[in-house]
Amino acid sequence: MQSDREICWGGRDFKFISDAQRDWLRACASRGFTVPTWPQAYGGAGLDAQQAKVLEQEMAAIDARPPLVSFGVSMLGPALLHFGTDEQKASYLPPIARGEIRWCQGYSEPNSGSDLASLATRAESDGDHYVINGQKIWTSYADHADWIFALVRTDTNTKHGGISFVLIDMDDPGITTKPITLISGKSPFCEVFFDNVRVPKANCVAGENQGWTVAKALLAHERQSIGSASLMVSTDDRPLRERVVELVGLDEGRLAEPMLRASVAQWEVDKAAFDALVEQAQLEYRSGGGSPTTASLLKYYGAELNKRKFELLMTAAGNDGVEWRDVDGGSTDLPRSWLRTKANSIEGGTSEIQLNILAKHTLRLPGA
Repeated sequence: MQSDREICWGGRDFKFISDAQRDWLRACASRGFTVPTWPQAYGGAGLDAQQAKVLEQEMAAIDARPPLVSFGVSMLGPALLHFGTDEQKASYLPPIARGEIRWCQGYSEPNSGSDLASLATRAESDGDHYVINGQKIWTSYADHADWIFALVRTDTNTKHGGISFVLIDMDDPGITTKPITLISGKSPFCEVFFDNVRVPKANCVAGENQGWTVAKALLAHERQSIGSASLMVSTDDRPLRERVVELVGLDEGRLAEPMLRASVAQWEVDKAAFDALVEQAQLEYRSGGGSPTTASLLKYYGAELNKRKFELLMTAAGNDGVEWRDVDGGSTDLPRSWLRTKANSIEGGTSEIQLNILAKHTLRLPGA
């Protein structure tokens, strides 16, 4: 996996680490390859699901890095394509495709995590603007974002029906961002405070009090992304078996520890099955089909697989696995990555929430 610095996030103030990184983004954006399935009118390549899969495979064959990693691409863009007005699509989608605007997501609040619909950030009507007051938390990369797509309460008389989905410029007066540090020693998360922030009502997506419908669709994109990406939290992207062999060694061509050998083999079988499921889900999504609960399945199982992976690595490393710094005083990746995996079962909706969704809507269990 690439480090945060090597990933091209885009944005108004993004600093490219090389001319090659900048040129790769521009070349791909000019062909619509940053968002290949989007319509050409909005910066995409207009490819269908099968064509997009071929493009992905060809990129992988030449070991090409993703030209752009963006919440605008993975979450906001699909929501705007479905719910946005023609004006909103024309205004926001092409800059997303070109990597010119970096977005963050304003959903969770200090007292509204799993029960997201209880959010309290208020948007009061004032002519053709909303005046927004409140706080968001666990907002990934808010300190680097140009804009935020946020859920706000526009009606206090109903819970789910009183929420609106608005787009807010992070440079607007009254917005304050504070980073949050996790036990791993680093974090992409932030708190975001809104103090009488004025936002045009034209930035409301799908209409006032229709935000919960948009939120549910966007959460499905987020959970599928987390599920498929949660297996990449370390800067060391070598196969699991290779990393374990380096830590434990071989005995007659096999892992020296038989119990560990069996566990690694089982993990790799489960990972192969998960990869096949992710590919199937992506093809179904690009074709406009699939079950709405697939995202919960991928999110849950991807998180569990990743936790198992780093438990195995920590077991293989033994006492060395808990070393916070190396002999030269530099930080070590393994314990920090292991700690980071614990967040996989919380972010994007807890594992308990995903299991409840599957129990109710897929298994149809009584009382769920």
